[in-house]
Amino acid sequence: MLNPKVKQGIQVAVSLTVAVWIFWFLYKDIEMTSLMAQLRSSNWFWIVSSLTISLFGFWVRGWRWALLIQADEGKPVTANRAYHAVMVGYLANMLVPRAGEVARCGVLSRTNGISVGHLIGTVILERSIDLVFLTGTILLAFVLENKLFLALAGELVDVESLGQKLFNNLPILLGGLIIFFLFLYFLFKRFRNHGIVNKLQNFGRQLLSGVKSISTLKNPIGFWASSFLIWIIYFLTMYLVSLAIQSTANLTPGEVLLVMVMGSIGMIAPVQGGIGTFHALVAYILIQFGVSDSDGKIFAAIIHGTQTIMIVIVGLISWIAMMRIPAWIKPDKA
Repeated sequence: MLNPKVKQGIQVAVSLTVAVWIFWFLYKDIEMTSLMAQLRSSNWFWIVSSLTISLFGFWVRGWRWALLIQADEGKPVTANRAYHAVMVGYLANMLVPRAGEVARCGVLSRTNGISVGHLIGTVILERSIDLVFLTGTILLAFVLENKLFLALAGELVDVESLGQKLFNNLPILLGGLIIFFLFLYFLFKRFRNHGIVNKLQNFGRQLLSGVKSISTLKNPIGFWASSFLIWIIYFLTMYLVSLAIQSTANLTPGEVLLVMVMGSIGMIAPVQGGIGTFHALVAYILIQFGVSDSDGKIFAAIIHGTQTIMIVIVGLISWIAMMRIPAWIKPDKA
């Protein structure tokens, strides 16, 4: 049995190796002089504007998290303190994939005396809401760029032929779906006391309970408004950088939205900071829009690189700020 720390070290090393390999494979044919020339020719007003609005987006994320934290224990959480904790989390994600969620809960628990378990519960709810918004964004991108979606699907399978086959075999398809759902129903019923089934059921109940609890927040409108605003800011961050680079300046808002969707999917991958996966998916979709292979890769490198540098700098500042705050001590009861 491997020591947990050794196991985690191996997982980090493997994910970093995969990320570096993907990045190297993508950029091995891109000369540094081309990247530097693109950086010099870019309109840095739009890039700096993108970074500024992105930084505001991080603060909005912190404010939204503070709205969720309604604990009876410890000290109330301010938006600024939640923001600093969020930035510490982003910094931790640059080192260890998925470690940021625990890291931000840990530093906030230290300064405000709220249990890590309670904070992690709010983070799970927050991420679940983000997943819903990501799904909605993907659907919106499909509506706006449905021709490209179908064209990409057509490269993998003959969509027209597949649709005709499904229509011709509709009774069989519907019967198969009914049998499949009945099978799942009896499977869950038969193994309802099994550990995995219990965990799935508990997760579903907790998620539903968490969504319902949003209506009991002191500021539920602020929570939903900030959730919408976060995704609008994500879009603006990508759109402003597209204006800064000549090869992407003519992209439509719908096309940039699709680029953002691909980038968001790349950031979900279990690698440090989305390195490699973000670049691959963003470059791929830009090529479909007629951007050259090298320009697509350089665009991905510029937006990811500038964001990464900002996260490292601001994350370190936030970490220092949180460490300078004395640890919360539970007051003695009189």
